[in-house]
Amino acid sequence: MLFARSCWIVLAAPALFAQAPISWTPEFSLQFQTVSAVTPSPDGKLVAISLSENGSEQGTLHFFEADTGKKLADEIPRVQYPTGGGSAAWTADSSGILYTRYPHQGERPEADENFFQEVWFHRLGTPPSQDKYEIGKDFPRIAETVLDASEDGHWTLATVANGDGGDFAHYLRDAGGKWEQLTRFEDGVKHGSFGRDNALYLLTLKDAPRGKVLRLPLGGAVETPSGAAAAAPLTSATVAAPEGKGVIQEFAPTDDGLFVSTLEGGPSELFYYPRNAGRPHQIPILPVSSVSGLHSWRNNELLFANTSYLKPSAWFHLDSSQKDPQRTALYLTSPITFEDIEVVREFATSKDGTKVPLNILRKKGLKLDGKNPTLLYAYGGYGINLTPGFDSTRRVWFDAGGVAVVANLRGGGEYGEAWHKAGNLTRKQHVFDDFIASAEYLIKQAYTSPARLAVEGGSNGGLLMGAFLTQRPDLARAVVSHVGIYDMLRVELDPNGQFNVTEFGTVKDPAQFEALYGYSPYHHVRDGVKYPAVLLTTGENDGRVNPAQSRKIAARLQAVTASDAPILFRSNASAGHGIGTALKERIAEQADVLTFLFDQLGIDGARWTF
Repeated sequence: MLFARSCWIVLAAPALFAQAPISWTPEFSLQFQTVSAVTPSPDGKLVAISLSENGSEQGTLHFFEADTGKKLADEIPRVQYPTGGGSAAWTADSSGILYTRYPHQGERPEADENFFQEVWFHRLGTPPSQDKYEIGKDFPRIAETVLDASEDGHWTLATVANGDGGDFAHYLRDAGGKWEQLTRFEDGVKHGSFGRDNALYLLTLKDAPRGKVLRLPLGGAVETPSGAAAAAPLTSATVAAPEGKGVIQEFAPTDDGLFVSTLEGGPSELFYYPRNAGRPHQIPILPVSSVSGLHSWRNNELLFANTSYLKPSAWFHLDSSQKDPQRTALYLTSPITFEDIEVVREFATSKDGTKVPLNILRKKGLKLDGKNPTLLYAYGGYGINLTPGFDSTRRVWFDAGGVAVVANLRGGGEYGEAWHKAGNLTRKQHVFDDFIASAEYLIKQAYTSPARLAVEGGSNGGLLMGAFLTQRPDLARAVVSHVGIYDMLRVELDPNGQFNVTEFGTVKDPAQFEALYGYSPYHHVRDGVKYPAVLLTTGENDGRVNPAQSRKIAARLQAVTASDAPILFRSNASAGHGIGTALKERIAEQADVLTFLFDQLGIDGARWTF
């Protein structure tokens, strides 16, 4: 996911790991457009790129020659839209591409044009009107489909999500173009990846809440009526990596084993499982860090990215016979360092006794006197994990004497699917209780005080901010909420709202209606309450959350607050949900956020300089 409208495409072959990457610029300008997805062809000669404008996430697929940047005439519209997204996968001979497609005008009623995602096939050099339908007519209205091809291009896997609730079905296509369904939503399979041993590896939660990886043979195991090779049935899969202490996040099959990254409460661990052998061995990574992008590109070698709160992201190379990973030439640098900062993990106790992890970034030797300006951030939804990540702009906050805290609330997946389910549908209040407990902990431990505490979140985290400020307006001085959801009784009527029903629930169900109304921020803004200072931000092109949600609650808070703290609303005409927002726009917004926080928390601007 790239967060820039004008960009350079960087290509690097494995042989270049010890060299500088090469830059590649297409022959036509990508100015004012967002690169949403990049899919290189198996022969390395072409690149398919989905482009959208002004942060809208409405993607059109374009094709370029990899060596020259020359743009081909082929253009495929409506391959991507929020939240269903979009995806593409090449055929083995690089002559055609499978892609996700939304209904074209007239194919479905207007209300359904941004739903009912299907998979189609395009042969290069032909007009899109001649493209061939593949699968999808029986998918849910709120399907979100991701396509992935095997290394040789002979197999294609379609992973179909039933909205945002976390249930997936999988479909497999062979080289002859025949599809078969491998898993159903109730099977608990979350992810699939092709191995080079003619097998498909599947991450499942069935009878394994923290996940286990299955190996399913491909080709020749079953003969279909047409005679085409198919996968063996799911019941014949063997266990490649059993359930362990940590929650399995990613995996990468090798010639003789499996690399697996896990997570327990936020930070990652990395393991190698030799095939048909005993216990796995652990691979050293940065402390309190996150691992991502696992990819085995030959033999038993692994590439992966590793980043922490204190170190920028770098790509590492490892052979299973090595003890320590080696950093490649693909790494980020930073103009600043965090040598004076430390990360401590502490735990708040929620209302029902649940322990909630807090990642506290603070200057070494910090005095706990209750006077430190502190910014608490969280999300808590969709099974999304808040893992360690490097942000150089935190330097401004630390130089101003600030403490930064990231809370791993229920609703995320930091402890597995049970942690997610404990904070969705009718259990959403647990998320807010966890966040309130986190704020109370920081105050009780004398990190800060209500007058020096600020909170921040976005999207589902914006809902969290709304619930926090309406349930406990006394706990913080300032609230920053980005592209949030606030009227929970009408959210499913918004353009993207149906995708959220599997996570939040629906007003059509009595129990879910009661839960939604019970915490809906807009409905719990009360007259005469002294609300903290609030900064609400949104983008006018947001296709995921209706910008009117932010406008409504801003107007309501401005009308009724009894405090003299400001209620501010910031809207951006050239942005959407934040994906694809131009760098200068992001800088401008962050400057406004810091100005707001410094003003409200009483931070002396003379203490820091750029």
